[in-house]
Amino acid sequence: MEHFNPLLRDTDTTNKFITIGEIMLRLTPPNYEKIRTATNFEASYGGSEANIALALANLGIDSTFFSVVPNNSIGKSAIRMLRSNDVHCSPMILSTPEETPTHRLGSYYLETGYGIRPSKVTYDRKHSAFSEYDFSCVDLHRLFEGFTWLHLSGITPALSDSCRTLIMDSLKAAKEMGLTVSFDGNFRSKLWTWEDARDFCTECLPYVDVLLGIEPYHLWRDEDDHSKGDVKDGVPLQPSYEQQDEIFQRFVERYPNIKCIARHVRYAHSGSENSLKAFLWYENHTFESKLFTFNILDRVGGGDAFASGLIYAMMHNYKAMDMVNFAVASSVIKHTIHGDANITDDVQTIRNLMNMNYDIKR
Repeated sequence: MEHFNPLLRDTDTTNKFITIGEIMLRLTPPNYEKIRTATNFEASYGGSEANIALALANLGIDSTFFSVVPNNSIGKSAIRMLRSNDVHCSPMILSTPEETPTHRLGSYYLETGYGIRPSKVTYDRKHSAFSEYDFSCVDLHRLFEGFTWLHLSGITPALSDSCRTLIMDSLKAAKEMGLTVSFDGNFRSKLWTWEDARDFCTECLPYVDVLLGIEPYHLWRDEDDHSKGDVKDGVPLQPSYEQQDEIFQRFVERYPNIKCIARHVRYAHSGSENSLKAFLWYENHTFESKLFTFNILDRVGGGDAFASGLIYAMMHNYKAMDMVNFAVASSVIKHTIHGDANITDDVQTIRNLMNMNYDIKR
């Protein structure tokens, strides 16, 4: 029996979203406790691409997640969590010990920061079922049949050679089939080097329609003389409008296939209080969002919530300023929710925040 999303009953189902990535078990000491002193952990599931599928499904988008998990109770539990949030899991692979010898679900430990103490992530995902699986047997054209949007990230290719091949083959297949492709570089320093990430993610750019973030990519001032440096060299983490506009313009000059670029900018006042705003390049113009300042309950997944907010707004043909403000508001709301994903089923709540309306709703 085909999985059914009851949220789609009264909405436009033209858009069908699919994403590929690894879902992990997340273990977090409660009450901002440190890992070294913890005696118990709260268990949940997360991963960048899964977070986006979860957020979109909760907002009523027909969302599918493709991954590999071990055929054991932990792998099945991850799928159960996705399905409970209306994410289609029909393509998911439950692998055997023969297919993935280590036969494990990747995991990570999150030590939640407080005040001046920042959050810290410790990965335990090496030799996971997803990273060990041979994806050469997957028919990508069949997998993408009927979908309109594919989302990928730079985390997956960092996991193994097989995963790198999967991402590049997926990009090519999606473009052949006419899907809109979004890509988030999502650099993880604990998984690969900055140069390796830049080299691979730059190869992805010719296949991307919607680009999230401006790193890790090579954007050489002179393609024939790399000694002249990258266009982004020297640009601060919190750029001015003019600096950001210049970078966006150089991206689309080099890669005219890119229809939209968005990146959020974070101001960390402490481990518990941040501000966010974003820049968006769309239809030949750069837009700057409002600035939101807020207290943090759980920061992990904030970037994924920004991505899902932007994708939702684009699918619903929002005006450019509303697109960028909705994306930032989605990220801000995620910071008030425990867990990796932005489990928000009320679009109006995000729109109220986007308009900086904080009144109680009753």
